[in-house]
Amino acid sequence: MPTSQSPVTLLKLRASAGESPNAPASSQVYETLRARIVSLELPPGERLSRAELSDQFGVSASPLREAIQRLERDGLVATFRQSRTVVTHMDPDLLQQEHFLRTGIECEVVNALAGMADKSVLKKASAIIRMQRVLVEDPDQIDLFRKLDEDFHYELFAAAGYLPLHLFVTERSSQMARLRSIDLPSEGKLASVVEGHEAVIEAICSSDCHAATDAIRAHLSGTIARLPQIMARYPKYFASEASRKLGKEA
Repeated sequence: MPTSQSPVTLLKLRASAGESPNAPASSQVYETLRARIVSLELPPGERLSRAELSDQFGVSASPLREAIQRLERDGLVATFRQSRTVVTHMDPDLLQQEHFLRTGIECEVVNALAGMADKSVLKKASAIIRMQRVLVEDPDQIDLFRKLDEDFHYELFAAAGYLPLHLFVTERSSQMARLRSIDLPSEGKLASVVEGHEAVIEAICSSDCHAATDAIRAHLSGTIARLPQIMARYPKYFASEASRKLGKEA
């Protein structure tokens, strides 16, 4: 499971990854809490004390409330009576829908890239693959590997000219992001991710639209295909069938 990092440390990591230190306080708190939830440092079912968070981040109630509202829209937290805020459990139905959304959009992204004459726009994505290949045998660098994985897909959207869509997909794929955090440490998973990235780039560089869409679909489908096994191993991370029918946390 992920190692714990302080909010201040994570804020610095977000800044080094491109998050402006001058961004609104609510955005910085949101990004940091989202990273902690997605990495499972804050696991499903964890209660979030607003008073403690306000002290940790050194912010007033207003920006913290705005950050939590954004997390609620992402489906990562739920707020109940008396402002009790809890990290949500993952819903298998929502996971399938998020996978459907992301796969459909990224298939169109790589299809567009395969049809472009200028492949030089893929230099950054290719460089990321080389860095990931170095990290495959170093499980201690899994957080960096995860960040590079996110960067790879970001660069595909950027190269195709669809960056606004990347934000759209990211905000609507929070459940899948958590599922990938569970699956990533699995034996052989890191190598499989790199091989998937290589297959996508190879197909794009060959201007083979069909192969590119097949490659990205296969690459994105590995984790969701293992959902039953992951649920069996980590049942406490998932909402029960009864609670899903009621539309609330168990």
